[in-house]
Amino acid sequence: MSITVLLADDQPMIRGCLRLILEDQPDIRVIAEAGDGAEAVAMARRLRPDVCLVDVQMPRLDGIEVTAALAGPDTRDPLRVIVVTTFDLDEYVYGALRGGAAGFVLKDAGPELLVEAVRAAHAGDALISPSITLRLLRHVTAAAPRPAPGQPLSERESEVVRAVARGRTNQEIATELCISLSTVKGHVSSVMTKLGMRNRVEVVAWAWESRLVR
Repeated sequence: MSITVLLADDQPMIRGCLRLILEDQPDIRVIAEAGDGAEAVAMARRLRPDVCLVDVQMPRLDGIEVTAALAGPDTRDPLRVIVVTTFDLDEYVYGALRGGAAGFVLKDAGPELLVEAVRAAHAGDALISPSITLRLLRHVTAAAPRPAPGQPLSERESEVVRAVARGRTNQEIATELCISLSTVKGHVSSVMTKLGMRNRVEVVAWAWESRLVR
């Protein structure tokens, strides 16, 4: 089955380019386009696409507000949102990821990374453009250490979290730890439950802030 995608960008030409890139893939289908943030939220809630690609700077609601509305901590049934932008400012990156985004991709990162980000989000993984990853990690590690979760992580769960924080996919983690893919998914789900988190990006931020990864 195709991965369904909603595009949200206030520039029709950009939306057209993104559509061409994505629909060139046999497993991805663009089902809707929105020209502003409010329209994106309404369409996403109605159509429930697998992945929403959202620009940062849009009329009515910006991409950070759209992300919070569709994937934020107060969202009952969150969607997977990837922020796509030409601006890699720290406040945009951190705001989007804290708001529940499943990825942050720069428009000049290339079509391959964009497609990879869509597939990763659909699979429950997360992808951030490599050019901003180190800046993001410097930002979160500069903060005060996070307190330990109420339920301690097992040794295996900690190993999985460290691998997730280093950008490994579920399949790569399974190979590294010599366990099955379903076991990895089970550990990730258990970790998110213990930490009270809803996606892998939040787990990554917690891992770095808590000094589990250095």
